[in-house]
Amino acid sequence: MRFAPRAFFRDFARRLRAEPGVAPRDWMRPRWKSLTVLTLAVASVVAFDVWVVTCGFQGCPTQVEIRTFRPAEGGRILDRDGRLLGRITQVRRVNVPLSKVPAHVRQAFIAVEDRRFYQHNGLDWRGFARAVVRNVTSLGVREGFSTITMQTVRNTFAARYAGERTLRRKMMELRVSRLLEQSLTKDQILELYLNVIYLGNGMYGVEAASRDLFGKSVDKLTLPEAATLAALPKGPSRYTPRKDARRATQRRNLVLAVMAREGYLPRDRAAAAARQPMRVSATEWRPTNPDDSYALDLVRSLVDSVLQARGVEEADARVYTTLDGSAQRAATRAVRRYAAAIQRESDQWYGRAGPAAEGAMVAVDPRTGDVRALVGGRSYERGGFNRAVSARRQPGSAFKPFVYAAALAVGYTPASMVDDEPVEVEQGGNVWAPSNFGDEYRGRVTLRDALVHSSNAATVRVSRAVGEPRVIAVAQRNGISTPLTPVPAIALGAEEVTPWELVLAYAPFANGGYRVTPRLVRRIESADGTVLWSSEIGARVPVMDPRDVYQLTSMLRSVVDHGTGRTVRDMGVQGPVAGKTGTTNNGADVWFVGYTPAVVAGFWFGYDTPRAISGNAAGGRLAAPAWAEFFSTGWRERSSEGEWAPPAGMVMRLIDAETGELATDFCPVTQREWFKPGTEPTSPCRAHENGGEDPFGEPNEAWADQVKEKVGRALKKVFRF
Repeated sequence: MRFAPRAFFRDFARRLRAEPGVAPRDWMRPRWKSLTVLTLAVASVVAFDVWVVTCGFQGCPTQVEIRTFRPAEGGRILDRDGRLLGRITQVRRVNVPLSKVPAHVRQAFIAVEDRRFYQHNGLDWRGFARAVVRNVTSLGVREGFSTITMQTVRNTFAARYAGERTLRRKMMELRVSRLLEQSLTKDQILELYLNVIYLGNGMYGVEAASRDLFGKSVDKLTLPEAATLAALPKGPSRYTPRKDARRATQRRNLVLAVMAREGYLPRDRAAAAARQPMRVSATEWRPTNPDDSYALDLVRSLVDSVLQARGVEEADARVYTTLDGSAQRAATRAVRRYAAAIQRESDQWYGRAGPAAEGAMVAVDPRTGDVRALVGGRSYERGGFNRAVSARRQPGSAFKPFVYAAALAVGYTPASMVDDEPVEVEQGGNVWAPSNFGDEYRGRVTLRDALVHSSNAATVRVSRAVGEPRVIAVAQRNGISTPLTPVPAIALGAEEVTPWELVLAYAPFANGGYRVTPRLVRRIESADGTVLWSSEIGARVPVMDPRDVYQLTSMLRSVVDHGTGRTVRDMGVQGPVAGKTGTTNNGADVWFVGYTPAVVAGFWFGYDTPRAISGNAAGGRLAAPAWAEFFSTGWRERSSEGEWAPPAGMVMRLIDAETGELATDFCPVTQREWFKPGTEPTSPCRAHENGGEDPFGEPNEAWADQVKEKVGRALKKVFRF
């Protein structure tokens, strides 16, 4: 039955007046289905129109979004000064302005992809009609009708529908194409197109493809090379010259012929270009970032977790880190250089080539916990093993400052005396007898002297006296997170730690006694500047008495000025610097952790599978130079002496450097020492009474023996080194 709307409603009104014996509901029933179908059809058309106009649930891009859109290059990771360090993801694209793209490159793409680009408003109706006719007459899909504008939309704002071959996708493309034409000029659309189009081998945009295929920038392309690029959108993998040079040449020549037909170049020039052989670069281009590092891997992990939790695309994000670009590059150079030197020494010592020596480095700002540099290995491998945060190795003597910090906390002073003689410790039914480096012993020495010369015997005695549990407590309060076992050997760094936690645990030594929370990323922003995530400087937790900190730092400054870390000074580093070397018993690990008021940095070198480096491996000789080079070439912030001032209430005494007692006029070597009230020495030095001479002017025998002992030790050092 044919449905006539006007007659229906007229009859419906009459029937409502209710003829006798005829119920309106009975009259409506046979016509209700037709009315329902009509209503649904009208509603569907309206809904579809609304859907297209509003671009579905996601909504259409605004004019501001269109005008500010920039093709993703992988997101940016920036250092603390806003300088580019690397990319969040690897996107093989290099955006270029249209002014850098030569006219013959633009003309090649327009001629073969959208000859009426500058005449239509997003949809080329002539091209559409031509494609329909050709496809119908050929009984297949022989020609498309996508314009450059539509292709641009497909690769940008409609990318979410990639892979769909539906009416919805096509309608969305048409709608957004109109918006693009309304928001941008033709040249702006063309520039966007030339930067987003996929051209094979993972390359997006003409600049990346030009570097990949021809080894040069797009502004250096010849006419045949431009035609080769323009031939690729039709089939990037089918027409790439690396896969099939003959087919690529045929497609290139077709582009040249079309350019001549459209009037972009004379036919004889097109013919001459077509006769040129196809030449491509022998090596594929890959975007490289010389600053890529294990530090950026940690940044990427944080970014991934943050943005995934918020459902935000990471391609255009900006990540502001705490890293210092100059420090990071200097640290990387130092690790590579000194790891290579260590490997050469090791190979020579073993008499054969061995595995690659490795290294790691961490640098933090002790005032804030901000990470300034991090190197996880000699050569960077994305996603590889990060030794800076994951390698657990014995720190050796680099652990000793925690022993002396524990001693200072219970009343020892830098002037306290300890025996530096062979020591034996019963451990688990066995006798452990650690020896000093080179089997040299100095007799009775001050704590300062014991630490300066890294005496193993004296350090074990101090650790035994204060108790290993107290040493562990100090280390863990400062930041060592690895479980530690209270055994006597812990005094000499026998328990494994990571470079990351050891450097962080030194931070309280540099900042007055506060544990800091490490921070690597300050904030993450979207492309439009919206802050997606941010972090503040963590709270500083007091973990040491500032007076103990000052005394310990003073002792560790002597390590650098006169002791095992003297290499730092020999390499020209000036200003307030403290630190400690570290070498394991078998010479498998060498360390140096040094600090100033502005930075704490630690270097480790060794092998992934532990083995002796050489017969005389030592942290002062192999690791301290790397620290000095990093500080001299990569660290810009210098500190003044006043930044490490003694805390209020401490008292200063001039003491004899050998006995720790109050100095007299006859003491040959004196030392200014600061003490907590009540711990300062009260007795004058008795070892150098009368300057070592009796009242009659004859040499004192004890004094002569001391001179002989000192000369003997000096000669031993000369001949040993």
